[in-house]
Amino acid sequence: MPMEANLPNILTVSRVLVAPVVCLLLYLDTYASAWLALILYVYACVTDFLDGFLARSWDQQSSFGRFLDPIADKLLVGLALLMLVGADRMSGINVLPAAVILWREILVSGLREYLAELNVPLPVTKLSKWKTTLQMIAIGFLLLGPHGPVLGFVDCTEIGLIGIWGAAILTFITGYDYLRAGLGHIGAADLGKSSRGLDRADPARDAG
Repeated sequence: MPMEANLPNILTVSRVLVAPVVCLLLYLDTYASAWLALILYVYACVTDFLDGFLARSWDQQSSFGRFLDPIADKLLVGLALLMLVGADRMSGINVLPAAVILWREILVSGLREYLAELNVPLPVTKLSKWKTTLQMIAIGFLLLGPHGPVLGFVDCTEIGLIGIWGAAILTFITGYDYLRAGLGHIGAADLGKSSRGLDRADPARDAG
């Protein structure tokens, strides 16, 4: 699948390349690396919106972009969450939100891949957009962690953990909604196959 060299695709590829750099900077765990990781992460979040907007506005939508865009998103979120757990920004029971978010990402990806074979879309819901926004903000605070400013009586890690728990709750709700809708389409497809099988085996039709 050759890449069309347009700005939306270049922005999408850059998000894929930024994800491991953010992880490396988080691993270094210094004041400078934490802020640089946040800057690159914000860049990735902004271009996540920008590449799709530009592709639609400039009529530059491509198969390559549709293929890579969701992968870039999941790479960034998945790698960031794994590194945050490894860096002890999320530990103990606070690992659960990361598990829920990864569970939902894998589940929805599998559903979309299967439903695409049936030519059935699985559109993004408004609640899912709120989830994504809250998740992005929470991960940003967690990337800064102890190297960020103290806001009031809480530091960036605590703010990030509150946000990631909220995102996990919305993640579970939207994941359940997607699963219910997906299973409904799958059940309808199986019922259609069964009906066609009965039609082919109908002796009255064979005799007619």
